[in-house]
Amino acid sequence: MHTARHPDNRTWIICLFILLVAGRGLAQIDPEHRELLEAGYDQPLEGQGPLGGYAFAYYNDPDFFNTNTALRVVLSPTYLNSELGLKQLISPDTDVGLGVEGGGYADSYYEVQQGKLVKSESFNGYGGGVFDSIYQLLNPGMEIPLSLIARGGFHYATYHDANQTSAHFLLPPDQYDPYARVGLRLAGNQPQLNVPLGMEVSVWYEHQWHLNNDTYGFDDDRQVNSGVNLYWVYAGMDYTFTNSGQRVAFGITAGGSSDADRLSAWRLGGVLPFASEYPLAIPGYYYDELTAERFVHFYAAYDFPLVPSQFLKFRLEGASANVAYLPGLEQRGPWQSGVGCDLIIAPRNRNFQVMLRYGYGFNAIRDGSQGAQSIGLLFQYEFGGHKKSDP
Repeated sequence: MHTARHPDNRTWIICLFILLVAGRGLAQIDPEHRELLEAGYDQPLEGQGPLGGYAFAYYNDPDFFNTNTALRVVLSPTYLNSELGLKQLISPDTDVGLGVEGGGYADSYYEVQQGKLVKSESFNGYGGGVFDSIYQLLNPGMEIPLSLIARGGFHYATYHDANQTSAHFLLPPDQYDPYARVGLRLAGNQPQLNVPLGMEVSVWYEHQWHLNNDTYGFDDDRQVNSGVNLYWVYAGMDYTFTNSGQRVAFGITAGGSSDADRLSAWRLGGVLPFASEYPLAIPGYYYDELTAERFVHFYAAYDFPLVPSQFLKFRLEGASANVAYLPGLEQRGPWQSGVGCDLIIAPRNRNFQVMLRYGYGFNAIRDGSQGAQSIGLLFQYEFGGHKKSDP
């Protein structure tokens, strides 16, 4: 779910280190041992949007204490998201997860209207919560797992003025939000850059109860709705050709909602791959630039080596989305598209990757005209061993 927000100029340095993967944790117990450091930054070349950046450590031990427990921790200097997995707790094919998350700024909200960051209507948010999950394997013995995932939790958020929030803008009331999610997932994405081989097909539904629903804004012109329904489907694949080192990737996501408000609607834009569980990237756009009730999002990328050793690669990527906007945050047309190119440095048998990125958004509005550019940097470091070679 794409709901991460960003604070204002006063906290940009801090927020570069904020965990933006605060959706509600991953959607299954990670079966691989991982010790990763991830960092990303996306800088617009026209205008000023919400900060697009993160840095966090990802640790996963599938045999924590013993073979029947797993521990996943995602940590930044101001935010924590963790889950203790209890494998085969209910049956040989049923796992249970107990999680906690919380910290600073992940519930901050930024208003973007027609390509302009409206600082007077933006604010900081802090919070946290607990959740529990059930992971039911539906096809034991099959090579590609199909799982039913059910999750319930509680999230608390409190809001405070940012540096330039208008003194006449009434903040939303503190939120006490139970939520429930259910989904079917075939295979699953990995939390790493440029996975050589991967696939996922999944369908999800989530309901959020906003117990402290009330009005806010200028003269109470906005509403926190009492109940929000979110639903989405995703299909994606990554494949690397063994001999040539060429890699293709694509993804299709379609999502909708009922009774969504500004704090719960879908957000699209930017190119940060770990900014949410299902990132809705569009090169050249601000992060979270578009606010939608419904959407269909397409993404595709093609990598090819620039040198025989394949440590240096070039990527062409593109994304397009058909968007039904949240009322009050409309754009000129339903289609939003962008293209990009990336230089990837990933030496074989080494434990790091670096990506230098450029993006152009065809329909992004800047100073009344369409067209916007951005540059960015992604970095991954894998502790405890060398990076696995491509297949």
